[in-house]
Amino acid sequence: MSLSCILRRLAATALTLAALSQAHALDITGAGATFPYPVYAKWAEAYKAASGNGLNYQSIGSGGGIKQIKAKTVDFGATDKPLTKEELDRDNLVQWPMVIGGVVPVINLEGIRAGQLRLSGTVLADIYLGKIKKWNDPAIVELNKGLMLPNQDILVVARSDGSGTTFIFTNYLTKVSSEWKSRVGSDTAVKWPIGINGKGNEGVASYVRQQAGSIGYVEYAYALQNKMTHVQMKNREGQFVAPDEKSFSAAAANGNWKPEAGFYEILTEEPGKASWPITGATFILMQKVQDKPESAKVALNFFDWAYKNGGKVALTLDYIPMPESVVRLVEGEWKRALKDKAGKPVF
Repeated sequence: MSLSCILRRLAATALTLAALSQAHALDITGAGATFPYPVYAKWAEAYKAASGNGLNYQSIGSGGGIKQIKAKTVDFGATDKPLTKEELDRDNLVQWPMVIGGVVPVINLEGIRAGQLRLSGTVLADIYLGKIKKWNDPAIVELNKGLMLPNQDILVVARSDGSGTTFIFTNYLTKVSSEWKSRVGSDTAVKWPIGINGKGNEGVASYVRQQAGSIGYVEYAYALQNKMTHVQMKNREGQFVAPDEKSFSAAAANGNWKPEAGFYEILTEEPGKASWPITGATFILMQKVQDKPESAKVALNFFDWAYKNGGKVALTLDYIPMPESVVRLVEGEWKRALKDKAGKPVF
């Protein structure tokens, strides 16, 4: 057989294999939280190259993602505010944590560098309650001996829109302040006692940058990428910690992750000397009984691939991968809880 004939046959075989691969490729759909969108997009791009299967993720907010997975219009939903076991059972859903982030108080104080100012949860709550009004208040001075703090009004900045970031932040405040818990509470949107409000991380950051003496809160990745002046926080063990990979990972590792409780865990005020106290995970939701088991299997293969191969990408985007011990629990729950209509495990 001539070389040209062999080459033609190889080319034809390659085309056939490519066509078969394309024919068996499946695109999966998801919708929900805006916080994890950058890392999901990067993972999807890499997974498409590796498997041929694509992901169409709509970044529409946690509430929208929950509605769509309940309506079965997507393969999975995503939320920064986890659903309780009762909510999951009512709608026949399975939930698990996918990646970790956190919320960081940021300030605009002349002469104060990132990580230089120290705050406790009680003081932070009293600032947002309007009880502490000046930067040289004795409660702040006590935490920052040796640091020259100005006799300057504190301008409080918060989110105007509903968000997982606000949920994590206010959940933390309910754990460190009984007054905050009774007066304001915790949710994706609350009635702020004082201050001004900006839309999204960008709105809060804009106010903090423009207004001297201000304090706000933003997602860790946003604070880092925009070089904002963050504070150190006093954690549950009485240690002052900075927001970084180590302190977020410590909070996640110390979390009480229970598959039987739907992995419901809010990583605020977790134990551990290294734990950042305002940490949070973002969660995936899927139907327990899968009408389209092939699509469900592709979705789970994507999440499995992301757990095992997406850590470096997550870190470059300032997200923290889930600890391996938690991943093992999650994948065990997939095998137990996710089934097709005949009761056969999907994963």
